[in-house]
Amino acid sequence: MAKKRILLKIGSNTLTKETNHISRGKIEDIGMQIAALNDKYEFIIVSSGAIAAAKQFVKLESNGKEIIVKQALASIGQPHLMRIFHENFSDLGLLTSQCLLSYSDFEKEQSKVNIVNTINILVENNYIPIINENDTVATDEIQFGDNDKLAALTAVLLKVDLLIIATNTNAIYTKESIHNEIPETIPLVNDLQLLEKEIGDSKSSHGTGGMKSKIEASAIAKEANIETWIVNGLKDNFILDALKNNIPFTKIK
Repeated sequence: MAKKRILLKIGSNTLTKETNHISRGKIEDIGMQIAALNDKYEFIIVSSGAIAAAKQFVKLESNGKEIIVKQALASIGQPHLMRIFHENFSDLGLLTSQCLLSYSDFEKEQSKVNIVNTINILVENNYIPIINENDTVATDEIQFGDNDKLAALTAVLLKVDLLIIATNTNAIYTKESIHNEIPETIPLVNDLQLLEKEIGDSKSSHGTGGMKSKIEASAIAKEANIETWIVNGLKDNFILDALKNNIPFTKIK
């Protein structure tokens, strides 16, 4: 039986566990879940966190050039982020590889063919592709989205079976429950237009996303008949628990 393909998008808030540094424990938690699911699922990861990785040990002067500084921080932090993934995943017997993409890659037919061929070869040979935006040449995700849109475009291109977006809440809450200060997760969504009315425009603290960018990402996936799950990635075993339906999360059909 062919394995089901999951694209897992991990945002900065999940990777840092809402602190100011990358959480090795969280990366180990993700690796342990992937190892446990290895018989039935193959994983492709879209990961933010390069800027957060750099901020742990370097401070650059901005001189009013915030975006350029963030690009530089991403350049410094990306190898450190990959090293942390490699060290934690290899301890679990998992092989990792790095892929840096930009939106222009999705506009050229040959580039899209190259992405698919490369990632398929990696997956066939038991390597987990870890994808991030190439922030040194593009700024789209730095300014808005925290890789949500990149994850959705990649999910469509690679024809995955499921897109899981890890976030720092119990997925999407009803507007009324937030107003009442007793957050209640919306479990199932069929109509994205109705869903958009339930959310605000808030952005995440470390990342540049928020629920709006996640819904926009799920709309891209939905058009290609790919289901999206928005899950609280701060919890241990969030992938395993979501697959068993043991935790509240939002499923967008």
